[in-house]
Amino acid sequence: MPSSSSNANFLQQWKYALAPHNLGHQLKLASQLMYRDFLERLEPYDLTPFHYLVLCCLWEEDGITTTGIADRLKQLGATLTGVVDRMEERNLVYRERNSADRRVVRIWLTEEGKRLMYILPPLGADTVKKATANISEAEQEIVLKLLDRIIQNFS
Repeated sequence: MPSSSSNANFLQQWKYALAPHNLGHQLKLASQLMYRDFLERLEPYDLTPFHYLVLCCLWEEDGITTTGIADRLKQLGATLTGVVDRMEERNLVYRERNSADRRVVRIWLTEEGKRLMYILPPLGADTVKKATANISEAEQEIVLKLLDRIIQNFS
Protein backbone atom coordinates (compact mmCIF):
# COMPACT_ATOMS: atom_id res chain seq x y z
CA MET A 1 0.00 0.00 0.00
CA PRO A 2 1.45 3.39 -0.94
CA SER A 3 2.32 5.75 1.87
CA SER A 4 0.34 8.91 2.44
CA SER A 5 3.38 10.98 1.42
CA SER A 6 3.60 9.13 -1.92
CA ASN A 7 -0.17 9.67 -2.36
CA ALA A 8 0.32 13.37 -1.66
CA ASN A 9 3.19 13.52 -4.15
CA PHE A 10 1.12 11.74 -6.80
CA LEU A 11 -1.91 13.95 -6.22
CA GLN A 12 0.16 17.14 -6.27
CA GLN A 13 0.38 16.91 -10.07
CA TRP A 14 -3.43 16.88 -10.23
CA LYS A 15 -4.02 19.62 -7.65
CA TYR A 16 -5.74 21.87 -10.22
CA ALA A 17 -8.30 19.09 -10.85
CA LEU A 18 -9.04 18.10 -7.25
CA ALA A 19 -12.10 19.27 -5.32
CA PRO A 20 -12.85 21.40 -3.45
CA HIS A 21 -10.42 23.86 -5.04
CA ASN A 22 -10.78 22.98 -8.71
CA LEU A 23 -12.37 25.34 -11.20
CA GLY A 24 -15.50 23.27 -11.80
CA HIS A 25 -16.34 22.98 -8.13
CA GLN A 26 -15.67 26.67 -7.51
CA LEU A 27 -17.90 27.67 -10.45
CA LYS A 28 -20.66 25.36 -9.21
CA LEU A 29 -20.43 26.73 -5.68
CA ALA A 30 -20.52 30.36 -6.86
CA SER A 31 -23.47 29.56 -9.12
CA GLN A 32 -25.38 27.83 -6.33
CA LEU A 33 -24.80 30.71 -3.92
CA MET A 34 -25.94 33.29 -6.46
CA TYR A 35 -28.93 31.13 -7.39
CA ARG A 36 -30.03 30.85 -3.75
CA ASP A 37 -29.67 34.58 -3.17
CA PHE A 38 -31.67 35.44 -6.28
CA LEU A 39 -34.28 32.77 -5.53
CA GLU A 40 -34.90 34.43 -2.15
CA ARG A 41 -35.32 37.81 -3.86
CA LEU A 42 -37.80 36.31 -6.35
CA GLU A 43 -39.78 34.41 -3.71
CA PRO A 44 -42.37 37.18 -3.13
CA TYR A 45 -43.19 36.98 -6.86
CA ASP A 46 -43.41 33.16 -6.85
CA LEU A 47 -40.77 32.97 -9.58
CA THR A 48 -37.51 31.10 -10.07
CA PRO A 49 -34.29 32.35 -11.62
CA PHE A 50 -35.15 30.29 -14.72
CA HIS A 51 -38.49 32.10 -15.06
CA TYR A 52 -36.48 35.32 -14.88
CA LEU A 53 -34.16 34.18 -17.68
CA VAL A 54 -37.12 33.41 -19.94
CA LEU A 55 -38.66 36.78 -19.11
CA CYS A 56 -35.35 38.49 -19.95
CA CYS A 57 -35.39 36.88 -23.41
CA LEU A 58 -38.97 38.07 -23.95
CA TRP A 59 -38.29 41.58 -22.68
CA GLU A 60 -35.59 41.82 -25.34
CA GLU A 61 -37.64 40.13 -28.09
CA ASP A 62 -41.32 39.58 -27.36
CA GLY A 63 -42.75 36.85 -29.56
CA ILE A 64 -39.51 34.89 -29.85
CA THR A 65 -39.94 31.21 -30.63
CA THR A 66 -39.45 28.56 -27.99
CA THR A 67 -36.47 27.36 -30.01
CA GLY A 68 -35.05 30.89 -29.95
CA ILE A 69 -35.34 31.06 -26.17
CA ALA A 70 -33.78 27.60 -25.78
CA ASP A 71 -30.89 28.61 -28.07
CA ARG A 72 -30.22 31.83 -26.17
CA LEU A 73 -30.28 30.06 -22.83
CA LYS A 74 -28.54 26.92 -24.12
CA GLN A 75 -31.40 24.80 -22.73
CA LEU A 76 -33.09 21.66 -23.92
CA GLY A 77 -36.62 22.16 -25.24
CA ALA A 78 -38.31 19.80 -22.77
CA THR A 79 -36.95 21.79 -19.83
CA LEU A 80 -38.18 25.03 -21.37
CA THR A 81 -41.63 23.64 -22.18
CA GLY A 82 -42.40 22.92 -18.52
CA VAL A 83 -41.16 26.34 -17.45
CA VAL A 84 -43.29 28.08 -20.08
CA ASP A 85 -46.28 25.94 -19.01
CA ARG A 86 -45.95 27.23 -15.46
CA MET A 87 -45.44 30.81 -16.66
CA GLU A 88 -48.55 30.53 -18.81
CA GLU A 89 -50.54 29.24 -15.81
CA ARG A 90 -49.36 32.33 -13.88
CA ASN A 91 -50.54 34.60 -16.72
CA LEU A 92 -47.02 35.89 -17.45
CA VAL A 93 -46.88 34.63 -21.05
CA TYR A 94 -49.03 33.09 -23.72
CA ARG A 95 -48.23 30.85 -26.68
CA GLU A 96 -49.22 31.38 -30.27
CA ARG A 97 -48.71 28.86 -33.07
CA ASN A 98 -47.59 30.14 -36.44
CA SER A 99 -50.50 29.80 -38.89
CA ALA A 100 -48.16 28.90 -41.77
CA ASP A 101 -46.16 26.33 -39.77
CA ARG A 102 -47.93 24.88 -36.74
CA ARG A 103 -44.62 23.48 -35.43
CA VAL A 104 -43.41 27.03 -34.75
CA VAL A 105 -44.60 28.36 -31.39
CA ARG A 106 -44.00 31.94 -30.34
CA ILE A 107 -44.08 33.08 -26.74
CA TRP A 108 -45.56 36.48 -25.94
CA LEU A 109 -45.61 38.50 -22.75
CA THR A 110 -48.90 39.28 -21.05
CA GLU A 111 -49.38 42.67 -19.38
CA GLU A 112 -48.23 41.08 -16.11
CA GLY A 113 -45.08 39.76 -17.78
CA LYS A 114 -44.38 43.22 -19.19
CA ARG A 115 -45.00 44.84 -15.80
CA LEU A 116 -42.34 42.65 -14.17
CA MET A 117 -39.73 44.20 -16.49
CA TYR A 118 -39.80 47.25 -14.20
CA ILE A 119 -39.56 45.22 -10.98
CA LEU A 120 -37.27 42.21 -11.43
CA PRO A 121 -34.04 43.49 -13.05
CA PRO A 122 -33.10 45.53 -9.95
CA LEU A 123 -33.43 42.34 -7.90
CA GLY A 124 -31.01 40.58 -10.26
CA ALA A 125 -28.69 43.56 -10.04
CA ASP A 126 -28.72 43.31 -6.23
CA THR A 127 -27.58 39.68 -6.42
CA VAL A 128 -24.81 40.61 -8.86
CA LYS A 129 -23.73 43.52 -6.61
CA LYS A 130 -23.55 41.15 -3.64
CA ALA A 131 -21.52 38.63 -5.64
CA THR A 132 -19.12 41.25 -6.98
CA ALA A 133 -18.59 43.28 -3.82
CA ASN A 134 -14.90 44.20 -3.55
CA ILE A 135 -14.29 43.18 -7.18
CA SER A 136 -13.42 46.03 -9.53
CA GLU A 137 -15.27 46.59 -12.80
CA ALA A 138 -12.09 45.69 -14.68
CA GLU A 139 -11.81 42.40 -12.76
CA GLN A 140 -15.49 41.68 -13.40
CA GLU A 141 -14.95 42.18 -17.14
CA ILE A 142 -12.01 39.79 -17.05
CA VAL A 143 -14.06 37.15 -15.21
CA LEU A 144 -16.90 37.47 -17.75
CA LYS A 145 -14.48 37.17 -20.67
CA LEU A 146 -12.88 34.10 -19.13
CA LEU A 147 -16.26 32.50 -18.46
CA ASP A 148 -17.27 33.20 -22.07
CA ARG A 149 -14.11 31.42 -23.22
CA ILE A 150 -14.79 28.44 -20.95
CA ILE A 151 -18.33 28.20 -22.32
CA GLN A 152 -16.99 28.43 -25.90
CA ASN A 153 -14.55 25.61 -25.16
CA PHE A 154 -17.52 23.33 -24.52
CA SER A 155 -19.67 24.60 -27.40
